[in-house]
Amino acid sequence: MPTIFDELLGRFHAYLASVDNDLVADEVARIGWNMPVRPLEPRALACLGHLDRIAALAPPDASPLALFVADHRGALRWGQTYTAADFGQDFVDNYGWLEVFGTRGHFVNDAVAGGLLILGPDIVYPDHHHIAEEIYIPLTGGTGWRMGEGGFHVRDAGEVIHHASNVSHAMRTGKEPLMALYLWRGGPLAQKSIIGPMIDLRGRG
Repeated sequence: MPTIFDELLGRFHAYLASVDNDLVADEVARIGWNMPVRPLEPRALACLGHLDRIAALAPPDASPLALFVADHRGALRWGQTYTAADFGQDFVDNYGWLEVFGTRGHFVNDAVAGGLLILGPDIVYPDHHHIAEEIYIPLTGGTGWRMGEGGFHVRDAGEVIHHASNVSHAMRTGKEPLMALYLWRGGPLAQKSIIGPMIDLRGRG
């Protein structure tokens, strides 16, 4: 009999498979979806209070995944990479992630990590970068996304956002919370992001 974790992985996979984007389709085809389960104790976070609003905001194609996560939030292992010492208590109270699969998620995968990020309203996730290549797909709209030295651009739900290795990026939510699906590949899958813009020292004496 399928468990809630099997259902979570199935809905995550189904949403990704519905995204009409070559980069995403290639990644879906590369992932081995028959992953062993990793027993994890549930862990709750303050940001889970935003899940009901997120489920209401999610468009029809993302709704099955968002609703399932909202309904089963208490059975899942939610995590945080940062503490109040990094960005302040308000950020920590409005931030968290669920790794569905990866090196520390509900399913074991040493090649790619996939999960969901939550940010509450009026939160800035400052410039950061990491070795792993990253694909984001916001499941709610209205958040501003910045990459490199550019400005913030508000993205709609379902847009595919690609961050190459070590490219600086930041997010700024508006009056509504954000849930975004993410995939990491090609680098340490549990690396704590490096805060601040990436500085290119090539050619400097």
